[in-house]
Amino acid sequence: MNAVWVVLLATVLRLVFANFTGLGIDESYMVAASDHFALSYFDHPLASWWLELGSRALFHSMAPIVVRLPFILLSAVSSWLLYRITARLYTQSAAFWAVVAYNISPVFSLAFGSWVLPDGPLDAALLAALYAMLRALGIAATPTPPQPRLWLAAGFFAGLAMLSKYNAALVLAGAALAMLSDPVSRRELRRFAPWGAAVLAVAMFLPVIWWNASHGWQSFDYQGGRATGVRLHPLAPLTIWGGEALFLLPWLWLPMVCLQIGALRRGPAERRGWLLSLLGLLPVVLFSVVGIWSATKILYHWATPGYLMLLPLLGNWAENFRPRLRNIVAALSGALLAFAALFIAAEATLNFIPGLNHFFPPGKSPLLQIVDWNTTNIRMPRDVQAVAALRWYDAGKISYALRDRLPVTVFGADTHEFGITTPTSSLLHKNILILAMPGNVSQIADQYAPDFMLLRPGPALTVMHGHDVLLVIPTLLGTDLRHVPGT
Repeated sequence: MNAVWVVLLATVLRLVFANFTGLGIDESYMVAASDHFALSYFDHPLASWWLELGSRALFHSMAPIVVRLPFILLSAVSSWLLYRITARLYTQSAAFWAVVAYNISPVFSLAFGSWVLPDGPLDAALLAALYAMLRALGIAATPTPPQPRLWLAAGFFAGLAMLSKYNAALVLAGAALAMLSDPVSRRELRRFAPWGAAVLAVAMFLPVIWWNASHGWQSFDYQGGRATGVRLHPLAPLTIWGGEALFLLPWLWLPMVCLQIGALRRGPAERRGWLLSLLGLLPVVLFSVVGIWSATKILYHWATPGYLMLLPLLGNWAENFRPRLRNIVAALSGALLAFAALFIAAEATLNFIPGLNHFFPPGKSPLLQIVDWNTTNIRMPRDVQAVAALRWYDAGKISYALRDRLPVTVFGADTHEFGITTPTSSLLHKNILILAMPGNVSQIADQYAPDFMLLRPGPALTVMHGHDVLLVIPTLLGTDLRHVPGT
């Protein structure tokens, strides 16, 4: 029952946070660029896009709380699944502490638990697949007979995980490795059921493959390209692990890593820890290794599916760890997270710290992440028929502010989903307002002037937060787009 209260309190906090903060950069982009249901999308498979589209259709609104609601509900589902998994593997007390760890971790609780991101659906699907797999294999604190019929559920939820985010494949590869390396689990491979589960998961992923094949493999190329490069940075793993520790909370991250190493050292004889540690192994290790040579910055949240799989181990460890110290740390962590969320929501809504953005370089204020750019509508010229940004994330913010009033595209090579939903070629002979940032406005004007019949300075658009100006956006007004820029 205590776990229920933790989940309820965390859900209320997420609802408040979601209602009183604007959409972040990635959220604005996803909501603005996804104007229709598709078999897949440029950045990620379909699950998160369909969730926010479905919520918009149901409530006839694009308000932050509306598009975020499915992700908040899924975080409660993830908490319940985590409790069931940990209680099965260890004890109900361990399950309680696993749920506490999940809900006090900033990346799981706030980022994945309330934002429009693919990670929330991914976490719920992976946990559901793990729970079904545990029952199919008979792995529990007191081993039970295998239930082969649950392989179908495991395959279905594995398919949903793949439809959420590509790095689900790393966790599923860990599951295959655990099956092959555990003698008891390996016997189950003599049945058709686990192979049927794998076939089902692959079949569910086929729409994403079909979409990529129909779109020049754009998504696969984009995501796969993050592992390429010639940059050499031998200390990258330390930086990446440090970032992951901050996202998770260092006092959660360090025990999880130690517990994973311990479970790997014990080997498959201890089936519970062996399975959990192998499920988390590839995400935890791979991205830190890739960071040594990758030319792309490794984002710290990419490895979190691996850490998610380690939370039952953490709950079991926390159950008997210095109760007084454990309770104090958990309470302070939860209070700090709640305070931070409410502070951010209050600042986004009330602007009770005037001039906060002055502490940051122009255009770099973190408030631009939590404030929607709605005030840019005030000076939007009436004869404009479309808007073009030079960066996909600026296009996301301005498009969300416009609420589908005008089509938005991206000039340049890095168009992301806007290159599919609003290709520049679809805007020929229209009057287009160009957001002339970043860079020198005169140089931008010289670059795009040959593509229009006439290109002249447009009105400056301002992003306001109360009475404070967060960002001034210079613009250029192009009359009659004659050529697709860059061709």
